[in-house]
Amino acid sequence: MELKNLPKSIIVLGANAVGLELAQVFARAGTDITVVEMLPKIAPGTDEEISDALHTYLEEEGIRISTGFQTESITKENEEYAIIGRLNGTSTTLRAEQLLVATGRQPVTKGLGLDDAGVEIGTRGEIIVNENLQTKNPDIYAAGDVTGKDQFVYVAAYAAGLAVENALTNAGRMYDTSYIPRVTFTDPQVATAGLTETQAKERGFDAKVSVLPMEYVPRALAARDTRGIVKLVADSKTDLLLGAHIVAPGAGEMIQVAVLAIRFGLKIRDFRETMFPYLTNSEAIKLAVLSFDKEVAKLSCCAG
Repeated sequence: MELKNLPKSIIVLGANAVGLELAQVFARAGTDITVVEMLPKIAPGTDEEISDALHTYLEEEGIRISTGFQTESITKENEEYAIIGRLNGTSTTLRAEQLLVATGRQPVTKGLGLDDAGVEIGTRGEIIVNENLQTKNPDIYAAGDVTGKDQFVYVAAYAAGLAVENALTNAGRMYDTSYIPRVTFTDPQVATAGLTETQAKERGFDAKVSVLPMEYVPRALAARDTRGIVKLVADSKTDLLLGAHIVAPGAGEMIQVAVLAIRFGLKIRDFRETMFPYLTNSEAIKLAVLSFDKEVAKLSCCAG
């Protein structure tokens, strides 16, 4: 449905969560959208197969996406923005009525006197902390976006509790990022937790992967929306789940099963031996687990 008073065209600079979410909102409202990303793929922190799938779905809606775009200058003339840069080695100019900048944010710590307090500040203004969220001044702790780490509201709440406990009781609890869920609220959604396949291999794991298209999930078939995939990363030697990566409708709800598994060290065998309710999207996790060593297409309903 086209809404009144919306710009006819927008260039969205940045293809991470905020940029992609807003790009799709405006595109569905009738605005012509071009997304520009400096890095080689959209949703840069996600697994490559998940990023590629989302890229395809967004382009199918008519959103133009330019990855690997090196922006050189931005000008505005005659009520129109122009972004000049290089794409695949060629000078390129993109034009639109409006420009939406979604290239991230950085902490605002200037003027707080932190240097005088012996608190170390990073190049982006972030407060440097150790694994206990303690600054260089042992009497000062910091948590949340001001540290430049994992900028999610629920992570800030978790870190704040951790910092207070460590500061007041000297508990020494460590800030654990290994299982943090990340959700991008596009349609379909993207949800990830743990290591990607590339990260697992870089850290020396004997990684094995399972990729399940949502077309094999009964719930997706019943809903007549089979967009998406579920990708699991596990360690062949220990059978531990290392990461889960999903692009699918409701991916943000599906990921929590994997979050708990990664945090508490569940193995692929534990999933295989656990019942999942039939005709739910969460069953996709169980089916993806079975895909490590079976052909899901040949399994019966409620496969165990």
